[in-house]
Amino acid sequence: MTVSEKSSEQPEHEHGSSRAGRNLPAAIAVGVSLGVAILASLLVQRHLFLVVVAVALLIGTIEFARALREATGVRVQLVPVLLGGQAMIWLSWPFGTEGVLIAFVVTVLACLLWRLTRGAAGYVSDTAATVFATAYLPLCGAFAAMLVLPDDGVGRVLAFMIGVIASDVGGYAAGVLGGRHPMAPSISPKKSWEGFGGSLLTGMLAGSLSLSLLLDAQVWQGIVFGAAIVLTATLGDLVESVIKRDVGIKDMGTMLPGHGGLMDRLDSLLPSAVVSWLLLGAFLPA
Repeated sequence: MTVSEKSSEQPEHEHGSSRAGRNLPAAIAVGVSLGVAILASLLVQRHLFLVVVAVALLIGTIEFARALREATGVRVQLVPVLLGGQAMIWLSWPFGTEGVLIAFVVTVLACLLWRLTRGAAGYVSDTAATVFATAYLPLCGAFAAMLVLPDDGVGRVLAFMIGVIASDVGGYAAGVLGGRHPMAPSISPKKSWEGFGGSLLTGMLAGSLSLSLLLDAQVWQGIVFGAAIVLTATLGDLVESVIKRDVGIKDMGTMLPGHGGLMDRLDSLLPSAVVSWLLLGAFLPA
């Protein structure tokens, strides 16, 4: 989620807060720390990135389930979701999409059975939220894990991460400096069309550079990749915003100063991981 978007419901005069309403130094420090951890996992042994993905999704799923339960009383069936989510990540390594799909289907069936023990009251709402959480978090996250599996996996993950970061930074800068026209005022009041334009510009530039330099792809492929990442990152921002507005919360958690919860950092990454995997698979030879 972009820094500007995440500030939509935050008072603007908190100590250390930026014009967007968040503690910008803390947000930057946390963002850099997360980036260093991801980069270290890739450079030491690229398959360690799967550990980073697995841990992030574990924490994000717990945050999502807790926020939903505390705000609405709806219960995500955490045990099968957490176990099945880990299966999706780790089965992606030897079995690819087939392993992910099988683990997803088995997890959904297990969740439906698991909820039976609590009776009929709330069954539909609980299982619907559980299936949604399973698809939204570990299923999308498994595509991030699969990015690192090819021989050029480090470059693929870096291109994916650079694209999302460029979208975030470009949107924040353009939105703060020139944001005048709200993009979705009923969902995210501070997300502007000017910010989206900044995201698109920096995203396409980052995509063209990262794909050509890291993966030896064509410049036009990088431009398409960058534009697609901006669209999915923005969609991820808006989806989490509407979820939080629907249930009446500001953040999914409080784990990361300046950001909220870890889930508040995963929102733009999750759908972008799926699109990154699809496009890089289409653009680059196996």
